[in-house]
Amino acid sequence: MKRLWISYALMAVVLVVAFSVGSARNGPVDPGDRARALESTIKCPTCRGQSVAESDAPASKAIRTEAARRIGIGESDAEIRDYFAAQYGQDILLRPAASGLAGLVWVLPAAALVGAGAGVVLAFRRWRRWEQP
Repeated sequence: MKRLWISYALMAVVLVVAFSVGSARNGPVDPGDRARALESTIKCPTCRGQSVAESDAPASKAIRTEAARRIGIGESDAEIRDYFAAQYGQDILLRPAASGLAGLVWVLPAAALVGAGAGVVLAFRRWRRWEQP
């Protein structure tokens, strides 16, 4: 039984390391790469379902120009997104905020995954007990 728990603990460590390595960001260093990454998180105000990076609409071109200007003066990505959200409303952001009620978009899938994993573990435990004499 102790060996079983050790194998589960090792598997958990491997998963945590794999997820942390897989989700680590190296962040765009080049201002052009940073601008493209930022533009892909802002919705075109006149197009349907396109980001500013994908659209050739005049409004998207203006947003790209303003974003590049703000990157040039040293504003952070969060400050630039906040500026556009203040100008056009929160709906212009393609990535919802990670706090408040909108934070549920990020928390609920993780909670569902943890719940599913716990359900699988419980099912296997019951199955093992049922098969053992």
